[in-house]
Parts: sequence; C-alpha cells; structure tokens
Amino acid sequence: MSDEFEKRRSPLKRNAALFLLVAVVLIGSALLRHPDTPLPDRWNVFEPLSVSDPITPLTHWKLDWATSDPKLCKEIMQSAGRITEMDDLEVDGACGIVGRVTLRRVGVAYIGPIETACATALRISMWEEHGIQPIAQDLFNAQVSRIRHVGSFNCRRISGTERMSTHATASAIDISGFDLTDGTRIRLLKDWDEDDAKAQFLHDVRETSCDWFGTTLGPDYNAAHADHFHLQNRGWGTCR
Repeated sequence: MSDEFEKRRSPLKRNAALFLLVAVVLIGSALLRHPDTPLPDRWNVFEPLSVSDPITPLTHWKLDWATSDPKLCKEIMQSAGRITEMDDLEVDGACGIVGRVTLRRVGVAYIGPIETACATALRISMWEEHGIQPIAQDLFNAQVSRIRHVGSFNCRRISGTERMSTHATASAIDISGFDLTDGTRIRLLKDWDEDDAKAQFLHDVRETSCDWFGTTLGPDYNAAHADHFHLQNRGWGTCR
C-alpha cells in the first residue's frame, strides 16, 4: 500500500473516529437524560444533588453546581422542607445575601430559624446527613436533635483588619454545640478539651465539616474560636 494512499486515508480515519466519539456521547447523553435510565441519580451527571444520596465521586461536583446556582440550591433544599425562601438582601456593596433563605431544620436536627445563604444551608445539610448524625449514632447511639449556632449573617469586618468577614454575605456560620435525643448536651467551650465521648464527638464532627466547607476554624485555631466552629463556604481547605 503506497504512502500516498495512507496519507489520503489518515484524515478519513480521524474523521470516522471523531464521528463515532460524537455519536457515543450523544447517545450516552440521551440515555442518561431518559426518565427510565437505569443509572441511579447519584451517578448521573445530569441529575442535581440530593442531600440524602450516598456519597459518590460526583457528589462534590454536584454540590459545587448547586451552591453556584441559588435557584437550584433552593429547589434542592425545598424538596426536603428545610427552608423558607426570601428575596435577596443588599445592604451595600460589601454586605448582603444572594440566595437568601430562613433555615429551620437540617435533616432531623433543628437549627433555626436562622437567616443565611442557601449555599451555606446546603453545606450544613450535607454535613448533618453525612457527618454529624453518623458520628452521633456511633458514639452515643442517638441522633442530634438540635445544632446550636451563634449566627450566620453579620455585616462586619474581620476583627483587627479592614477585610470584610464572610459573615457579611452569610457565606459562613458559627456552630457552638449540639443537643442529642438522649438528653446529652455538647458544647465546644466546655467539652472540647475533655477526654471523653463528647470531646471525641466534637473532634470528629470538626474533621467531617472540612469535607463540606472551604474553611473550618475552631478551638485549635485560636482563642477567638474557643467556643465555636467557624464554617465558611470558600477557602483553601484550612481545617483547624
């Protein structure tokens, strides 16, 4: 077979391969979008996040998708009956809430009412479902009935700086403790440094919060956080 013939045939091979690839992608996309697709929603890139779905390699990608789209985020949270939708809040150029909601409950745990951004509410919900409750069940054979907080939205600067806090956009929430269905009360200020199941619970839930938030700051960070976890949506993965 001549070299000239091979040169003429090579583009045809490439075009055929490209056509086949496009056909596979289009057919696969159609199958995934079909209402009777056998693929579970948690593995389907076209299906939005569900808080109760088991974790897959797609979960964090779906979470990022949901938290970047306030409308989708509210739909996900409303489907679980956890929020009351509110109009966005704009205080000034530095303060306000996009995707504003009132959050009352995450899973089986009451938390509110608290005014926050839907993205923050969704991350708290994922933490409660996949971190807090399994740990409470493992250590106490009980559920967390209430998550105690000290606020989310606060139009202020970071203490000692000119930079605005992530609280100024409700992109953070401060958690101070947990109440369990068996009557156990767990507080960061009182229990963090103890050598018991309450301290173990706090350290474990701190670790799992880092799976769902961009930044977690607690008693190990500095004295200003001795009584709460500061959980914020964005960050570089600080977990202390």
